[in-house]
Amino acid sequence: MRGLACILMFQTHCYDAWLSPEARKTAFFMYSQLGGTLPAPLFLFLAGISVALVTDKLVRKGLSSAQTAKTTIRRGAEIFALGLLFRLQEFLIALGWAPWSDLFRVDILNTIGVSMMLMGVVCWLVPARREGAFRLRLGVAAMMSAAVISLMTPFLWTVWRPRWLPWPIESYVNGVHNLGEPQAWLFPIFPWAGFAFAGLAVGFLLLSDSVREHEGLVFLLATVAGWVVIKLARWCDARPRQLYPVYDFWHTSPNFFLIRVGLLLIILGASYAWCRWGAGAWVFSPLIQLGQTSLLVYWTHIEFVYGRFSIRPRRAQSIGEASAGLAIIFLAMLVLSWVRTGLKGRGAKAWDWMRHPKQVEIR
Repeated sequence: MRGLACILMFQTHCYDAWLSPEARKTAFFMYSQLGGTLPAPLFLFLAGISVALVTDKLVRKGLSSAQTAKTTIRRGAEIFALGLLFRLQEFLIALGWAPWSDLFRVDILNTIGVSMMLMGVVCWLVPARREGAFRLRLGVAAMMSAAVISLMTPFLWTVWRPRWLPWPIESYVNGVHNLGEPQAWLFPIFPWAGFAFAGLAVGFLLLSDSVREHEGLVFLLATVAGWVVIKLARWCDARPRQLYPVYDFWHTSPNFFLIRVGLLLIILGASYAWCRWGAGAWVFSPLIQLGQTSLLVYWTHIEFVYGRFSIRPRRAQSIGEASAGLAIIFLAMLVLSWVRTGLKGRGAKAWDWMRHPKQVEIR
């Protein structure tokens, strides 16, 4: 799933950065950007599942809620710090034409880090006594958190905006940046953190003993549930009366949030089938390979798509030319990912060999 998010991210960024004004008016560009609504939810959803896996492992070892929360919050703080470092790098590379406000842009890494810290707080609030009860309570708390974040988003973007906060802080609430109103191209906590809590809830569901005994059926039911959620959200959106004074389907609507959650559940079921019976079970899977180094390829490809080192002139390419550039980016990031995983641990082995050359063999 993380590898799929990488590929969707590549195509979204490449076509957005390189297509000419004429090509941007086509249905092709519209659909490419519509696919771009999935990578961020996928990354956040999978961050929630990862937190569930780590939390469950720590609880099985006998750690308390406070200890598990501390681990999650610390990891979230690390991701958040990487997000700030990434913004600093982008600003320095673009020094001279990038505005100083770019340093405070709320990007996806920042939101993943904050979401993980918030999930750590929720883990701390739920007492860890018995494993099964803990999973259930934390799963319910995660579902409620996702629902609250989704339902509050339209208000916090409009009539309940915390205007009294400095804009760099308010931007984490609604993505206002320094532009006076919320920006749809940013990744504030509302609504984006909701996808992380949805992943946390699904993660604890997948860890239950009964689910492990009936894996195939559960993932099939997850796919069906995703379809039902999408239908329900579309039915709610079609109602003539809405709960909110300002209703923006594509940016703040809980209905669009539910549609994307439904798509995530369908992708989850399809990924299970892909890895158990499909090409994911083959000797080499590009999707799995990219997913193992998603942070690295995210960090790197941005410079070759949007940065000073872009491999194509910006806003000047036809669909064919941009597609050729996309193929180059995909292959380059795949090679980079393969090299990274191949070198993983080699540095430590080389150091041990230099210290004890007769005792360590480097293969």
